[in-house]
Amino acid sequence: MSLPTPTFLLQAILCIYFVLPSFAKLQRFQHQPKHDGSLSFLVIGDWGRQGLYNQSLVATQMGIMGEKLNIDFVISTGDNFYDEGIKGVNDPLFQQSFSNIYTAKSLQKQWYSVLGNHDYRGDTIAQVNPLLRKIDRRWFCMRSFTLNTGIAEFFFIDTTPFISDYFTEFEHTYDWRDVKPRKNYLNNILKDFEEALKKSSATWKIVVGHHAIRSISHHGDSIELKENLVPMLKANGVDMYLNGHDHCLQHISSKDSPLVYITSGAGSKAWRGDIKENDLEEVKFFYDGQGFMSVKITETETEFAFLDVFGEIIHHWRLEKSLHSSA
Repeated sequence: MSLPTPTFLLQAILCIYFVLPSFAKLQRFQHQPKHDGSLSFLVIGDWGRQGLYNQSLVATQMGIMGEKLNIDFVISTGDNFYDEGIKGVNDPLFQQSFSNIYTAKSLQKQWYSVLGNHDYRGDTIAQVNPLLRKIDRRWFCMRSFTLNTGIAEFFFIDTTPFISDYFTEFEHTYDWRDVKPRKNYLNNILKDFEEALKKSSATWKIVVGHHAIRSISHHGDSIELKENLVPMLKANGVDMYLNGHDHCLQHISSKDSPLVYITSGAGSKAWRGDIKENDLEEVKFFYDGQGFMSVKITETETEFAFLDVFGEIIHHWRLEKSLHSSA
């Protein structure tokens, strides 16, 4: 599958990130914005089901919106391949759930992806292996990395190893290669992330992970992430945290910070009616059906929208750099 002329040089460094140990510094990549400095992209999570559970219908609407916005790339918030990741670089599930589904011309852009807990049930080393780019050049998946687009900097973080329950449950087997010893792995991630956030001079700072920090759906808040990440995100002026994991679309604000928590995990199977009772005024929107997110960023504002399986805009919001948020 061909791509337009790449906006940054990846080929020379693919072999480098493949052999970097888990304790290596965060790798930093570049993606040029549009000529006017603006940026547009789509966000999708929890999708890889060989087109089932309306995955194909969501993909169709993504293609339509991708063309309207002339998107620069797509972000995947993890759980890319169900139910147990991929078995190796030659697993046909990669093409059956990715290459053969997202076929629209507008989606032939780079896909920046993180791993989810279901991906950790398979061969994680295969999923981050650059050899997959020989099958589909769009695919770019690492455990943690940063992406600088000039106007915005994205910080992709591997959240699954933070969740303690995965290390004690016996129902599923997880691929912890390159993660254990866990304590060292997490300490290095937190240290490198804080350093990267402090050094960033981008107008907008966006963090991407699989697990929700705040959620009123099935899984709820991730306590480990609230304890380890939230103080760091607020202290360093992060504008937005994007995640999947809960199969819904939701927008939750902060009481004491401009930081917003966005779930886009409705790429295929949704959980109808799976919502926790709450009276939180911070919850701006919740939708328990399938869909995805679109984002447009300029120097002064970020606009994002949730779209359902029919392509209807069901929620729209604007963040302003001077005010940080407005309806």
